[in-house]
Amino acid sequence: MRIDIITLFPEMCEAVLSESIIGRARQSKAVEIVCHQLRDFAFDKHRRVDDAPYGGGMGMLMMAEPIALCFENICEQLGTRPHFIYMSPKGRTLTQQVVREITDSYENVCILCGHYEGVDQRVLDSLVDEEISIGDYVLTGGELPAVVFADALCRMLPGVLSSDECFELESHYGGLLEYPQYTRPEVWRDQTVPGVLMSGHHANIEKWRREQAITATVRLRPDMLSQAQLTDKEKAFVSQLQEQEKDSL
Repeated sequence: MRIDIITLFPEMCEAVLSESIIGRARQSKAVEIVCHQLRDFAFDKHRRVDDAPYGGGMGMLMMAEPIALCFENICEQLGTRPHFIYMSPKGRTLTQQVVREITDSYENVCILCGHYEGVDQRVLDSLVDEEISIGDYVLTGGELPAVVFADALCRMLPGVLSSDECFELESHYGGLLEYPQYTRPEVWRDQTVPGVLMSGHHANIEKWRREQAITATVRLRPDMLSQAQLTDKEKAFVSQLQEQEKDSL
């Protein structure tokens, strides 16, 4: 997959996406990420990409033409049109399911980072395919959401992590939160590692982890249960946990 990011602060995105797992994945060509300075597509000597909104109001608005020129340049580089996403608090909320949908559906993704009071609506109407939000709050710019989104996309791609299990067993991937995990020492400040994890009995360990994942989801994110694939026995276990939760109130 290639991910193009249109931004006023490419160095800000590069600082994060050049490090750790994503940085190594870029070096190994498992994923390609290209950050584009939007001001390079401005058409005046001051490299302005914003102007006052019609109708008045606070702040400035990102103009349509520089964004369109940058996006068209990306299309020319790729020889095809990428799926164009605007990071916006008005968009659908980013979830692991959304990440899976996009990585399964598109080879090329372009992310637009907004600033000021947003972008000219005509860009959204004519160029952008969808808007995505990382949460119900507003940040000073779209770079942090874009980096979060790009990181989530990259982790799902072949060759980025050591194996698919690295993300398949994590929170949200299968509709459940992740089970608790422990490392050495066996006893830390009078707290011990659950005995089942040191039993060497792999079937019992997997059963314990599955039950712990279900328990954590019931208690912390019950809204996720509708998406989880549960056996009849596990559904009965959920009902039992829910009754216990009610009794404890």
